[in-house]
Amino acid sequence: MQMSRRSVLTGSAAAVGALGLGGAVALPRTAGAAELPADVSRAIVDSTMTRFTPATFGGWSYHKALYLYGQYLVYKRTGERRYLDFIRAWVDRFVTDAGIANSFNSLDAMRPAQLLPLLYAETGLWKYRTAAEQVRRRIGTYPRTTDGALIHNVNMRGELWCDGVYMALPFLAAYGRTFGDAEYCYDQAGKNMAVYFQHLKSANGLMFHAYDQDGSAPWAKGNGGRSTVHWGRAIGWFGMTAVDLLDILPAGHPRRAGLIEIVRHLAAGYRRYQGAHTGMWYQVVNRSTDARNWRETSCSAMFTFMLSRGVQRGWLGEEYRAVATKGYNGVLKQLSVGADGLTRIADICEGTNIGDEDYYFGRLRRVNDTHGIGAFLIMNEQLRGQ
Repeated sequence: MQMSRRSVLTGSAAAVGALGLGGAVALPRTAGAAELPADVSRAIVDSTMTRFTPATFGGWSYHKALYLYGQYLVYKRTGERRYLDFIRAWVDRFVTDAGIANSFNSLDAMRPAQLLPLLYAETGLWKYRTAAEQVRRRIGTYPRTTDGALIHNVNMRGELWCDGVYMALPFLAAYGRTFGDAEYCYDQAGKNMAVYFQHLKSANGLMFHAYDQDGSAPWAKGNGGRSTVHWGRAIGWFGMTAVDLLDILPAGHPRRAGLIEIVRHLAAGYRRYQGAHTGMWYQVVNRSTDARNWRETSCSAMFTFMLSRGVQRGWLGEEYRAVATKGYNGVLKQLSVGADGLTRIADICEGTNIGDEDYYFGRLRRVNDTHGIGAFLIMNEQLRGQ
């Protein structure tokens, strides 16, 4: 029986030249719509804050936090205080001086915790540290596979999902850096990536979505206990985690080499399967010729971010710069402005579990889903400044 992710939560000019040089972006729009400002990220954040207040933005969930992390990056660049105030107001719905009322029985539920060290650094308010310490303690007691990896959900014993690393490990590393717990946090983050990679990597440069230690899950019958599909966003989560950790772990840390190996493995797969004409990637990454398949925005943004950051930091060779540029231009074409002057980002896969190819092909294609607008902001903040 599949378990819904919701059930486990409580609660650029045409090419912008090279990588992401600034300037106005000519984008599709409906008749009568306003021109999109030169700063695409600000336009997306302003549109989102027009549509929602912190109270109506939704519950404590990984994809809302993904978006808010992207908004935080825009705040850090622009200094626009109301962007930070919106994030704080959303987090403050759940965090009190006593911490947060959450058992953290899934990795998904931990993703919003990445905002806590950031807010502590911005405000100095102890409640954000208290809540962060609560999540850190839970990671220390959280169930693991026999080889030491955090399982996806306490009700899914032995299951590792690619998605899960992004839900917990960037927080863990950031916690270690911010609160003086680096030895444990850095090693555990790097170890988890290594174990996940061992079980989920594919020879074609991609990742399988999930692995079940005892092979009892219906999707784990054969293929070494792994699922059989290369789902785009799951792979995107994994690549973003690797570069986020590399940005935190210090030079010379023994876990860095394994993380760079992951980035290079994925970069080869991304280049292999990138759309020749569109620059984007497909929902099922390696099945571009299947008529049921479709180009998916969130994974394309995630892949592009990892490639660009990898080139920028020297983990990838210069040959990947053009791959990232092509991906960026492709994702930008998914952005349009409506007659109301608000931004729209199309072709974003809804929240997704594990299944066969038909299941992934049939997922709903949403507009302005936070999985996609969050990934878009992270990508755009990386590429626009280079």
